[in-house]
Amino acid sequence: MRRLAIDVKPGEYAVVRLDAAEPVPSGLFDRTDGVFVSVTRTGDETSVVCPSDVAPAAAQAERGWRLLTVRGPLAFTLTGIVAALSNELAAAGVALFGISTFDTDHLLVKAVDLDRAVDALRGAGHEVDVSDV
Repeated sequence: MRRLAIDVKPGEYAVVRLDAAEPVPSGLFDRTDGVFVSVTRTGDETSVVCPSDVAPAAAQAERGWRLLTVRGPLAFTLTGIVAALSNELAAAGVALFGISTFDTDHLLVKAVDLDRAVDALRGAGHEVDVSDV
């Protein structure tokens, strides 16, 4: 696996579950400070990943996640990036929630596991930047 550059983004994130028929909460895309927001809808649910401070209060939510973003853009022909990163984190006992976008891959790890995740990724030879944290 090639060496990857990974940025730890500031702030805490939440993974939220809504019923599939519920509308996407208003205001999720109103922020202009570059925060990460992802909405995925299936026939069974709508999942939202967003900063904890804008997560719908009444929804089922798993809070306390930190966001790690692989510096991209990454070519669609690259293979094994998510597999390698998840294997390295699994070996360190760190659970993750992964999301891929057009340009790159994003991993969320629990805040309590962030130091262990950074150590594991650096130990595997990746560059991990925590300067914006």
